Amino acid sequence: MEALSVPAALALVAGGGAGLSPELRAALGASLPLVQRDYRFERVWFWGCIQGVRGSYYIAQGLGPDRAAPRSRLYSLNCLDWSLLTPATQEMLALAEQVKGRFQGDPSFEYSLAEINPEAAARLVESGKEPVIKEEARLIATIEHIDRAVGVVPRGAFVKTPLGSVHENRLFEGLSLVEAKKLSSYFHFTEPANLKNKTLMEKADLDPSTDFLDSLEHDIPRARVSLSERSVTNMWNLLLKAAEETVVSKKLLRSTEIQSEELGNSYYSLP
Repeated sequence: MEALSVPAALALVAGGGAGLSPELRAALGASLPLVQRDYRFERVWFWGCIQGVRGSYYIAQGLGPDRAAPRSRLYSLNCLDWSLLTPATQEMLALAEQVKGRFQGDPSFEYSLAEINPEAAARLVESGKEPVIKEEARLIATIEHIDRAVGVVPRGAFVKTPLGSVHENRLFEGLSLVEAKKLSSYFHFTEPANLKNKTLMEKADLDPSTDFLDSLEHDIPRARVSLSERSVTNMWNLLLKAAEETVVSKKLLRSTEIQSEELGNSYYSLP
């Protein structure tokens, strides 16, 4: 979510239990513009929060001109002081899969792989590496995994240029209420995998400028959507919220919230 729209965005996903205190919201409003200026990002998105036993990690992402390019990720323990995270590696992802349980809330905390997976620990020792993984590395791998699995954008929100770069579609005004009920109207905002396996006949009906990502409808197990407000799928849950009149704009807003199998992860769209 955009730094300036954090209060409104949190209100839309509050049904999933997400929320920040007024103090943390104020801190984000003051610190994220400074992060954008200091790191020279074109945009800064507040990614969310990962709760730990002794503290929580607040995550932000910095974007450049190409929205599909790898994003810079930062974390904070107080929404004021931000630290840049290194890019995720395959080794980080593999080691993080071995660790179970809640985060501790301490980036320097070390998990002993000898107690978790002796075989993996032995391989690290043979290669001259210490058989431990820091919580910071686990945090990096967890964010990468969530982004790959459930990073979602509505169809038409981004366009791909002939040169291959991806930009926000300035003409996009939201999905219609009919389209917002369909899983085919939402894409995984990551490198497509299923799209490459489509036949030429299937690709003939696609618009290369907007249909360059994998649709949620092709997720396995295949989701099923009903038109009722209690529509439940195997992997995604579409919740159509009733229209509410806002005090500021005096307009009717309808939102579609998507809940995924990643506990606590929610996405919203304003038709």
